[in-house]
Amino acid sequence: MARRIAVEDSHAVALAAKMANVDVIAAYPITPQTHIVEELSRMVSDGEFDAEYINVESEHSAISACIGASAVGARCFTATAGQGLALMHEILFIAAGNRFPIVMAIANRCLSPNINIWGDQSDVMSSRDCGWIQIFAENAQEIFDLILSAFKISEDDRVLLPVAVNFDGFYATHVVERMDLPEEEEVRRFLPPHRTARYKLDPDRPLTFGAIGFPAIQFELRRQWEEALCNSKQVVKEVWQEFGRIFGRHYDVLEPYRMEDAEIGFILMGGSSGTCRVAVDRLRERGFKAGMIKLRLFRPFPKEEILEAVSRLKTLITVDKHICLGGLGGPLFNDLRSLFYGFQRRINVAGFIAGVGGRDIKVEDFEHMFEKVVKGEVSPEKHVFIVRGES
Repeated sequence: MARRIAVEDSHAVALAAKMANVDVIAAYPITPQTHIVEELSRMVSDGEFDAEYINVESEHSAISACIGASAVGARCFTATAGQGLALMHEILFIAAGNRFPIVMAIANRCLSPNINIWGDQSDVMSSRDCGWIQIFAENAQEIFDLILSAFKISEDDRVLLPVAVNFDGFYATHVVERMDLPEEEEVRRFLPPHRTARYKLDPDRPLTFGAIGFPAIQFELRRQWEEALCNSKQVVKEVWQEFGRIFGRHYDVLEPYRMEDAEIGFILMGGSSGTCRVAVDRLRERGFKAGMIKLRLFRPFPKEEILEAVSRLKTLITVDKHICLGGLGGPLFNDLRSLFYGFQRRINVAGFIAGVGGRDIKVEDFEHMFEKVVKGEVSPEKHVFIVRGES
């Protein structure tokens, strides 16, 4: 029987890693992720958690240590944010391309040039093509559940890819929320002890990882990697279905809200989804047929599920917390416009940028976006920047 507890969201991450019984934690503190590795350090130091805790000298070293540990068959965990994820960038490709099932929590944080420690999605969006499975959580319960399930996803023989679980820096790291903490036996039923991967470094069965990739084979290797990532979506869905049967909390690659008869819908990822739900309810009270889709799985991109969810819409409003500098707005906006090209019927995509640098997105801001769409003030060729209800 689960226990209802009050927990800081960062500590929910640590609890998930503990209950997943990870073997190795590679830790380097960076705001706003620091409380995660601090709590894990306390657990290991106090004897609550038997794991190898490696204090590394940088985030680059943290992901490198995870690769080394995963290569010999350990269940590995690390966490980072913002500049730390950027410092890991070159190694992210190595982790995914060599098929190491590592789980990483990312407390999403704005990237430089100026020192901004608050939460937007510029860090993970700058790493979105590194070949990792990328999942977005909204609150403490989702963070705990999705990190727990990430281990089962990544270690599946059909996947063997690293998983990044993302959540908003400060908004979902330094707040205290209620969540249901399952019993150890339930967790063991869902996530049994780590079974060593088929391919690992072993003196008795020598293997080579990351050997030189001549042009004659590199294309094929990338294609296999891409196919593995795309095919992982089915495993993600299966794992979340099993999670629902055991724990009673059900997840899918996207979560529609009041979309049954919606004509204009929002689509977004992460913690602002809760604020958007309130805005949708207010718009409904005013007589508008508004809806919302919370996108939980960003990579691999759930194309078929999105097309089904938006099939009745007239307009889809994208809300990005990252600007593709010098490009065409936000990454979600660009992905969806590409997806709808050639679709059997026209769906307008209205792109908005909001929440950059951790700026709060209020209910009124979502209503303001909706009103601009209704008034025809947004064109597919132009992004609109929302700053406290002003564009």
